[in-house]
Amino acid sequence: MSEIREARLLKANSLVNKGFEPYAETFKISHSTKYLIEKYSYLDNGQDFNLNVALAGRVLAKRVMGKIAFFTITDQEGKIQLYLEKKIIDDFEINENLLSFDDLKEIVDIGDWIGVYGTIKKTNKGELSIKVSKWEMLSKSLQPLPDKWHGLTDIEKRYRQRYLDLIVNPLSKNVFKTRAKCISLIRRWLDEKNFLEIETPILQSEAGGAEARPFITHHNTLDIPLYLRIATELHLKRMVVGGFEKVYELGRIFRNEGISTKHNPEFTSVEIYQAFSNYIDMMNLTEDLIRNIVLSCCDSLVINYQEKVIDFSKPWKRISMKNVVMEYTGIDFDSFNGDLNKAMKDLQEINIEISPKINTLGRLLNEVFEQKVESQLVEPTFVLDYPIEISPLARPHSENKEMVQRFELFIAGRELANAFSELIDPVDQRQRMQLQQSLRDAGDLEAHCIDEDFLQALEIGMPPTGGLGIGIDRLIMLITNSPSIRDVIPFPLLKPEITSTKSEKSTSNEVK
Repeated sequence: MSEIREARLLKANSLVNKGFEPYAETFKISHSTKYLIEKYSYLDNGQDFNLNVALAGRVLAKRVMGKIAFFTITDQEGKIQLYLEKKIIDDFEINENLLSFDDLKEIVDIGDWIGVYGTIKKTNKGELSIKVSKWEMLSKSLQPLPDKWHGLTDIEKRYRQRYLDLIVNPLSKNVFKTRAKCISLIRRWLDEKNFLEIETPILQSEAGGAEARPFITHHNTLDIPLYLRIATELHLKRMVVGGFEKVYELGRIFRNEGISTKHNPEFTSVEIYQAFSNYIDMMNLTEDLIRNIVLSCCDSLVINYQEKVIDFSKPWKRISMKNVVMEYTGIDFDSFNGDLNKAMKDLQEINIEISPKINTLGRLLNEVFEQKVESQLVEPTFVLDYPIEISPLARPHSENKEMVQRFELFIAGRELANAFSELIDPVDQRQRMQLQQSLRDAGDLEAHCIDEDFLQALEIGMPPTGGLGIGIDRLIMLITNSPSIRDVIPFPLLKPEITSTKSEKSTSNEVK
């Protein structure tokens, strides 16, 4: 590898010796590859079209055959062929003191960025090309690209060196184009419905709005601990208290938790709050929004995700947590009549792993759902009416005070959205936060803390409100048929690579 680098450095220096920069300051582009291909693919084989173009891109392939060469370059939109003829380029070179055809052959490597000027040509074999009259080196690549036949097959290397992945893997580039389009569509959809995007603090004195373990940092000047936000909920609700009726924020959330194909410690979500609405209203909003995004990004409401057909067009199933557990396991939680011991005994028949944290029927119900039901919910399914003990910020259900007005949306066996009729009673909210704080004091690092300022805001008065959170990364996974969350996050968090130096030190210590 160092020999290749040295050889390329020599080529860069040869450019300097000829009076040219190997790293250009600027280049004025006239067209994109996509535009040219869409506009001029109609040309007949062998036909020239006298349109002056200036194009820049990375060299992906080169074939030199005596006095003619064919290069392939790529820009953000796609690839196009360059037709390079010695006589044409050298005629321009003599008159304008430019780089020659021989310079092109000797100096340009696969991976280099070059700029070219020329006209449109369709080759005799039907390949739309740029008939190059002159060229410039824009950036000399010192390292080779992965082998074009095998690509970048090491999945972890794709995540660590995303720039290489994007260069050699067009599917990855399309994923991130789709991601950008999806985020833009969500904002536009909400803005058109008169929602106002509010920026809430990422550094917070209290980490609230979810049951999650936060990342902790320290502010030197104020000499106080701070937390990276685990949700935007409590600050957006403060805005509702202040009189904004429809607010949202789309941004990054941080949770100091495990990593899996469904979880990254840093992820993107959109949280939406609408005054004078409840969780049924948010259910309807969720269905409308996600349908709109899927149709816009996939051109269909029926998609294939990891060999599973998912139909977004038909009405989405709505079912309570108790009923969906009974449907998939045959266990009727109402039959236990509040007897936790009886429930645990009966659940031995379906092999439920019960942790010491499970001390109520509500928590047990949720555990059964997560272990036995969640992964089977492939078609869009709203699971409603959650136990109150796992939903400290949600309004009690009007028909059953042990449950709350909450739903989660499941698609392809994973949670995609979470919503409540928000709890606006400050007395009830304080009691629930105190209970959560006692759990936290007992060692539960994911339990909610008491946020006195938020409680004071509730005492000022908050109107009836529906709240919703949607996981953007998981939505992108669905739309792009990606099996892992790391495929849709440009730079996912990874363990540091073990360098050879560390490895040698470790070995020597073991020997000692």
